[in-house]
Amino acid sequence: MENPPKDDTVLKVENLEVTFTTEEGALQAVREVSFDLPRGKILAIVGESGCGKSVTAYSLMSLIQKPGKITGGSITLYPKSEDPIEISSLDEKSDLLYHVRGGLISMIFQEPMTALSPVHTIGNQICEAILLHQDVSEAEAEKLAVSMLGKVGIPGPEKRLKQYPHELSGGMRQRVVIAMALVCKPEVLIADEPTTALDVTIQAQILKLVRDLLEEMQTSVIFITHDLGVVAQIADEVAVMYLGRVVEKGSVHHVLKNPKHPYTMGLLKSLPGLGSSQERLEAIPGSVPSLTAVPPGCPYHPRCPKFEPGLCDVGAPPLMRQLASGGQAACLRLEDIHSEEAVPCQ
Repeated sequence: MENPPKDDTVLKVENLEVTFTTEEGALQAVREVSFDLPRGKILAIVGESGCGKSVTAYSLMSLIQKPGKITGGSITLYPKSEDPIEISSLDEKSDLLYHVRGGLISMIFQEPMTALSPVHTIGNQICEAILLHQDVSEAEAEKLAVSMLGKVGIPGPEKRLKQYPHELSGGMRQRVVIAMALVCKPEVLIADEPTTALDVTIQAQILKLVRDLLEEMQTSVIFITHDLGVVAQIADEVAVMYLGRVVEKGSVHHVLKNPKHPYTMGLLKSLPGLGSSQERLEAIPGSVPSLTAVPPGCPYHPRCPKFEPGLCDVGAPPLMRQLASGGQAACLRLEDIHSEEAVPCQ
């Protein structure tokens, strides 16, 4: 097995492909996706609905259900005190995969009411996660559950252990899901749009809570969202996805302050700003195409204001290129649009 990368990467994804077999044929929901998750950092994966964010996230824990299947690439986890694990090659019934799920990698799901069982108490559900992955007694598991609920800001944690999900508010339920995900101290946390269903005040509290807990526990995070405002608050690195591909990635400062791909530029222009004098926000025309009708050439070209006929709409999709100013982007017109040097990624 290969040694961990020199830059202390905790998770490495290379050329990931996920295909769904349907009556209309094989549909590639994720295509040639590659990224590294640095240890102790937060990587945000951003894009519109249907761009492949959640499918990518579920692939990292090998949770893709039939008719979906990982059909290419590799997902390698580099735990601190264990040998590297090639997740994409594990059998779905293997003990090692169960160790990875919930033990080394945990997930905060988008809607807590679907992530929590309505017929089991909060205590039963958190303690079950602890007992599955840690060698402790039931009494010790209950103490750990109470401690974790306290850390995520739930008052009276001992009382909450005996309650059911429907007895808690939406913000409280989301804190319970966060507690379940972090109670076994995973090396990687995947957060799949964890603040979408919350109001703005609770959302800000949850984001601060996640950031504080991760700094304390030194957990690395993949944060799935369509909200670039959330990305600016929480992320260190950003990967922008469109129609199953990563089209731009780099540091949060580089991507949000100096975007290079026209799609990223369009997403940022659609954000409201306190200092803006515009009466209407700019919108990206059209919508993400169906996987049954992927455009030739650059998949974004039907919606792109920088589209050049005969260049952007022919051949294979453009590959990621390294930018002289930092970051990477997959656009054939980078030099024309930005007047800067771009070279193929190694």
